[in-house]
Amino acid sequence: MPDAASTDRSTLRRSLLAARRAWAATPAFGVAEAALRQALVPLLEQLEPELLGVYWPLAGEFDPGPLPWPRALPHARREPAAMQYRRWDGALPTAQDDCGIATASGAVAVPDVVLVPCVGFTREGFRLGYGGGYFDRWLAEHPGVTTIGLAGSAAETSFPVEAHDRPLTLILTERELITPD
Repeated sequence: MPDAASTDRSTLRRSLLAARRAWAATPAFGVAEAALRQALVPLLEQLEPELLGVYWPLAGEFDPGPLPWPRALPHARREPAAMQYRRWDGALPTAQDDCGIATASGAVAVPDVVLVPCVGFTREGFRLGYGGGYFDRWLAEHPGVTTIGLAGSAAETSFPVEAHDRPLTLILTERELITPD
């Protein structure tokens, strides 16, 4: 677990991303992704989402795979910085958001359960992302949404919580389901 007490978020983020890229290139990553998927489906069955917010996985992020619920993908806009979800039919996306990430072109929608990729996370449910604040802003605007952070267990870390940080409801790793206090 990287020690964030003596480092800033940018340095911590770079360190975690480098470690994740290295891990994603090993057979252990495939095993971990399969374990996470196996735990994710029963968890979602318990939550019974009406609309599931998913994400298009970037290099080293867990791919939650095909899921049998109606889904939506995030769409980030740089100016003004904002994020919304758009309904997704499951087909290969042909659109990209302002950050260059694949997105859906369906109607704007608000999922009731959202999967959130984590660069790092704390036991208290706080997430370190890529630094744009898109998810934190969206979560602040939608406080009743159930959020599930997806991360490798090695991404557990510590960092000072800032005023804009929003805790996740749950964090799922390949090893455990974390229910923050």
